[in-house]
Amino acid sequence: MSAPILSIIVLAVMFLLATVLPINMGALAFVGAFVLGALFLGMDTKDILAQFPGGLFLTLVGVTYLFAIAQGNGTIDLLIRKAVKLVDNRIALIPWVMFTITAVITAVGALGPAAVAIMAPIGLGFAARYKINPLMMGMLIVHGAQAGGFSPIAVYGVIVNGLIADTGFDFSPTALFLSSFIFNTVIAVVLFFVLGGKKLAGSRVAEFAASVSEARMGASVGSRAAGVDFKGAGSGTYGPRDPAGDGPSSAVSSRVTFPQVATIIGLIVLAVVALGFGVDVGFVSITIAVVLALVSPQAQKGAVNKISWSTVLLICGMLTFVGVLEEAGTITYVSDGVAQMGMPLLAALMICYIGAVVSAFASSTAILAALIPLAIPFLDSGAVSAVGVVCALAIASTIVDVSPFSTNGALVLANAPEGMDTDKFYKQILAYGGIVVVVGPVLAWLTLVVPGWL
Repeated sequence: MSAPILSIIVLAVMFLLATVLPINMGALAFVGAFVLGALFLGMDTKDILAQFPGGLFLTLVGVTYLFAIAQGNGTIDLLIRKAVKLVDNRIALIPWVMFTITAVITAVGALGPAAVAIMAPIGLGFAARYKINPLMMGMLIVHGAQAGGFSPIAVYGVIVNGLIADTGFDFSPTALFLSSFIFNTVIAVVLFFVLGGKKLAGSRVAEFAASVSEARMGASVGSRAAGVDFKGAGSGTYGPRDPAGDGPSSAVSSRVTFPQVATIIGLIVLAVVALGFGVDVGFVSITIAVVLALVSPQAQKGAVNKISWSTVLLICGMLTFVGVLEEAGTITYVSDGVAQMGMPLLAALMICYIGAVVSAFASSTAILAALIPLAIPFLDSGAVSAVGVVCALAIASTIVDVSPFSTNGALVLANAPEGMDTDKFYKQILAYGGIVVVVGPVLAWLTLVVPGWL
């Protein structure tokens, strides 16, 4: 059996095991890289370790450490309070506040599931209180996370742009970000009107900003069910709940602390320095995080433990395995096979569907890390747009995170409003997820790949 065939089998087994068993796919990928490289390819362990993405590791740790500090010192809560005041008590704008804040959080470096874990209990709390369709609210939050997920300093964006940069293709990180943002925003608009958003127009509520506290406190049970810990996130910001259930017994504190101001300035500096001057995102983010830790040691307490180490393991393991795949000649083998089909346009659609179907049940990050290197080489023929295919694949592999089998969809389901039929809510999310899996890839293909081919 040839090395490329063997490596594809190993990759398929890894995905299968990670799907049916609670094993981190990154750990499986490190084992797969070692077994495939050392035992079958004759690679030295030093050569295998040379495939480890050290720069991406620093970026993941840096941005998630910075985001953990922002969550711990109440900056995220501050941004939510300030944002909801802008809607002037209009109920119809509440879902869009949730969409926008989630997009901003992921765009500045937070992992998608982390952003959804924070926003889902808040948004669904609002949905229950103000008679907003919970499916619409939950899905807008997930699409918000995906809308900001491919910014040049976001985790998805860093991964995809880094993989493409290594191939030497002429690619636009801005095009990737905008295509995902626009695609998810359009879907959100359609959802908003289909699921009753128009009926909310003109409705207002009193003391809207103060109700943020009640929505968050009322949904905290659901967030714990999803394994989310809000301790330290804005601790002390909200007053105790009034026994009558009409809201906090004390007004929401409007005082902005120095660590919060410093964190907001730090996020702005990150965007300016990393995007404007092209300085490495990892070094900039971890530098800002350490400065914030020095400014307020108490506020950053426990932040290191909140770094998503499981995701770091997943991504670094997968990219190490992909490096071994390249050494095995797998990428060249697959690209030659696709080229022999003589139908690169159809091949691009197939890749988008593979990404969508697998990602609906497994990690979107893992599928991006595996499929993009396999998809890029055959684009060199010039028959289809490299930018279009990569953007379409990125979108197809992430919009399906609305599935209840993915982390984001599961978080929405876990935060179902109290008293709601969870079985019915599950079926609604499942039905919508199925529609997205079927329709999403072909829409991304039609809008991003086909025009470039014509």
